[in-house]
Amino acid sequence: MLNTLLITGTDTEAGKTVLTTALAAYWQKYYPQRSWGIMKPIQSGIGDREWYQKLFTLEQSSEEITPLYFQAPLAPPIAAARENRQVDLAVVWQALSKLRSHRDFVLVEALGGLGSPITEELTVADLAGEWRLPTVLVVPVRLGAIAQAVANVALARQSRINLKGIVLNCVQRRTDAEIADWTPQQLIQSLTNTPVLGCLPYLDNLSDLDKLAQVASDLDWETLTL
Repeated sequence: MLNTLLITGTDTEAGKTVLTTALAAYWQKYYPQRSWGIMKPIQSGIGDREWYQKLFTLEQSSEEITPLYFQAPLAPPIAAARENRQVDLAVVWQALSKLRSHRDFVLVEALGGLGSPITEELTVADLAGEWRLPTVLVVPVRLGAIAQAVANVALARQSRINLKGIVLNCVQRRTDAEIADWTPQQLIQSLTNTPVLGCLPYLDNLSDLDKLAQVASDLDWETLTL
């Protein structure tokens, strides 16, 4: 069974945290006998790490959740430079390897989008490809989503990423007609040759773990975990 999954998106605010939280809630509810972990490898400013610590009882230290942390809410190479530090990916890889060896399932939430910089030379896509991380791409339901999906899948292929599929996400309330018009699943699958695993509805309460688990259960888990 799939041991590690990287959740990335087309950009910031695509819904990576929503999907990561939903998958964690699903795993916690339906596989209580199996261990899981969560990681935000690099974080700049207050954000996702604190959210996961608040929502879940994690047997992980802050450093195990986020091996590299910078104060300024900026791209890592810029935030690191402000502190006269380097983005040391060896620290991240060691932490991830250790977590994977001790957990049945590990969720890794990337920063920004696939094209977001991690260092002055590497993007999220480069890292996902080099580290051979099974990946799911979150595409927000909005006008222009088709083009975003096509461009990001192309980047994933260029970086030789093991892309498991696309998850659509309603970042705002959307009607069925808007979802169908802006993110037609068959067209996206045809253009990208990548399965659409489902569509997350708009959720106004991200602390409702039962609802999150239910939403995650509607995804195509068979394809996701192959």
